[in-house]
Amino acid sequence: MSCVQTIQDYALRSIGYGERLLPREGYDLCQQAVLIGSGLIWNLYFAVLALSVGFFIATGLALAKASANPWLRKPANAFIFVFRGSPLFIQFFIAYESLVLLPRAGIDVLGMTIQTSWLTRAWAGALVVLILNTAAYSAQIFHGALMSVPKGEVEAADAYGLTGWKRFRRIVWPTMLRLAWPSYTNEAIFLFHATTLVYFSGFPAFQQKGDALYYASYFADRTFNPFVAYPIAAAYFIAATLALIWLFGRVNRRLNRHLPGATSRVRYRPQLMR
Repeated sequence: MSCVQTIQDYALRSIGYGERLLPREGYDLCQQAVLIGSGLIWNLYFAVLALSVGFFIATGLALAKASANPWLRKPANAFIFVFRGSPLFIQFFIAYESLVLLPRAGIDVLGMTIQTSWLTRAWAGALVVLILNTAAYSAQIFHGALMSVPKGEVEAADAYGLTGWKRFRRIVWPTMLRLAWPSYTNEAIFLFHATTLVYFSGFPAFQQKGDALYYASYFADRTFNPFVAYPIAAAYFIAATLALIWLFGRVNRRLNRHLPGATSRVRYRPQLMR
């Protein structure tokens, strides 16, 4: 089978397009690279959706944590403490076991039985855990940035008559993002790498349609050579991480475009002579 044919058959297999059965012989470099790259689609799915949804939850948690109202502050503190204080791997297992046991117990709320069977699939249950985990870590980052917003900017907004939501949207929130963005970039990278834990968690792959690590493990087990499949997976993650750093760097330059020297590009200038 040519490499072009392999790409046509397996490039989108992880999302249900292409050959239904995995290759059972050969296991050449092209097959491994294509299938592991196909599995990376799921890792990107988890990372993009978890960051997108978790970003807004984290913003709300940061505001609640900074609130003077104890009914908002204490639940936010408890949520952040629980998800930051427990390992993500344990959170996956607790969530899966809970979602399996709840339907068996037939939990009844307001006369309706909660159906959680769809949440036991990796595409939904694991995503919920990743969203909650990144929301807790990001909320702590945003809260620190929120507490570091210069009082002078807030006082200037008050002098211009900006109050309430308008002041937060135009002054406080952009400054908070600008201060938090470097740390939030690290959180985004860590979350993307953490998507590999979905393979080891209790959430099963549906019809052999797993993530990059699922296919890497498949080839490593059958070829008895982990030094081909796992480096391929690592190369994919390194490339995706570089793209993530570039994307977040563009956003950071946009947030800091008003600062002196913010638009200048980093240049390599070796010091050849002292």
